[in-house]
Parts: sequence; C-alpha cells; structure tokens
Amino acid sequence: MKTDNKSFWQRFARIYGIVMEKSSAKLYAEICNQIRLHLKPDMAVLELACGTGQLSFPLSNFVKSWEATDFSEAMIAEAGKKAAPKPLHFSVQDATALPYDAECFDAVVISNALHIMPHPEKALEEIRRVLKPEGILFAPTFVHGEYMGFRLRVRLMELAGFHTYHKWNADEFIAYVSEHGFSVVEQTILGDSLAPLCYAMAKRTALR
Repeated sequence: MKTDNKSFWQRFARIYGIVMEKSSAKLYAEICNQIRLHLKPDMAVLELACGTGQLSFPLSNFVKSWEATDFSEAMIAEAGKKAAPKPLHFSVQDATALPYDAECFDAVVISNALHIMPHPEKALEEIRRVLKPEGILFAPTFVHGEYMGFRLRVRLMELAGFHTYHKWNADEFIAYVSEHGFSVVEQTILGDSLAPLCYAMAKRTALR
C-alpha cells in the first residue's frame, strides 16, 4: 500500500489548478515575489513537486533554464496542456532519487512538499547533491497553525486520503532544514492562520 500521497495527487490533478487559483493565488504570488528577488538570467533551476506549474510559469522566464518536476504523471500532464515559456521544461521525477548529475543546478525550488513526504530527508539529500556549492534552496512550506480552523482543515484533508507526515511549526521546520545540510539565510511567514507558510531560503553547508 502506497503511503506517499501519490494516489491523491493523481486523482486531484485535473482540478488542482482551479482550486489553487481560487484558494491560494495571492499566497503563491507572494512566494513568487520572494523568489524572484534572487533569480538571475544565467541560472539553471530545478523545481521539485511543481504541481501544475503555479511557480514554474510565472518564474521561469527570469532564468536560463527551469526544469519543473513532479512525481505525479497526472500533474505533469495537466501542466503540459499550457504553453510553456522557452526556458521551462516539465518532467516526471522522484524528488528522492533524481537522475541529474551532481552540482548542476544554481537553485532548487521545493514548495509545500517537504511536510507531506514520508522521508523529506531523502529529498534534502538529493537537493544537496544536485546543487552547486553556492547554490540556493527555496523551500516555502506550510507549517502547523494553532487555530482550530487550521486543525479542522488538516483533518478534512486526511479524511480525503491526504496525509501530512510532519506537522512542524515554523521554528521546527527551520531546525529540520538546518539539521540536514543547509543554512537558512532568509525566512518569513506568509499566508494567514488557516494556511501559515514559512518561506525559507537556504544555502548548502559543509557536511560534518
């Protein structure tokens, strides 16, 4: 029995873009604004868990290349229905077992995915491997809110077959990233009490 939420994403892919546009357009615009500040025209960027391209489409024109990946074939199929800018390419990949050479990307983006992975440490290990020594990790991630409405939202999603494996608060999330080979150099809270998001930008650190 699979425990990685993939079957949920496969079923949800056709309406994912519509739901995100109605529920999270403002939040994703804020994420884009934060990341955009650090993008340069000569950068090669890898995006993991791209969904149907909520960050891929608005940001890819600012860099040399943007490889947008997701482990859900259905999500990538939906993303492929839209005309992509020249730097943007979509493919199906497993974030915990990437096919790319070591130190080949200037930046890696993984948005709202680490907390819903059974083993996010494996993704962070792969991200470290494919990032160049001075590369940047952008990891905006939903964190656990204290309000009843937030807990109810999480419970309803679990009833629908979606599991949140790590219910970090912001400090716990930053600590987790820091413990797995990264130094967080920028962080801020975006969103609201129903969907608090910790925007984190980090650099590779030397392994001990």
